[in-house]
Amino acid sequence: MPTFYADEDFPGPVVAALRALGFNVLTVQQDRLASADDPIVLARAVELGRAVLTKNRNDFHRLHAAVPEHAGIITITDDPDRAALADRINAAVSAYTDLAGVLIRIVKPNPSTGSSNERSS
Repeated sequence: MPTFYADEDFPGPVVAALRALGFNVLTVQQDRLASADDPIVLARAVELGRAVLTKNRNDFHRLHAAVPEHAGIITITDDPDRAALADRINAAVSAYTDLAGVLIRIVKPNPSTGSSNERSS
């Protein structure tokens, strides 16, 4: 099971839901890096061997391309159903034995089409 590093904009209730599913999630606030720039957050996640959890899609998609040697990046679109969002993250990361260098995009499902997760590495 991967370990996660949640940046400051990642929803706390989703962190709690992921922990309830058994994931080890460290937040930047717990690591005393709140307000750190995105490259610093990614560097710290790499140092710790943790996959980044973030809503900051554009910046972390660029960082994925610039720094492909990371422990994983999971970007989300916000969803008020925090438990469902945590379940989608769980399902997406469960498809991998190792998240190294992997970018996973978790998007809020469109009610007319169901769930949508887009993965890239």
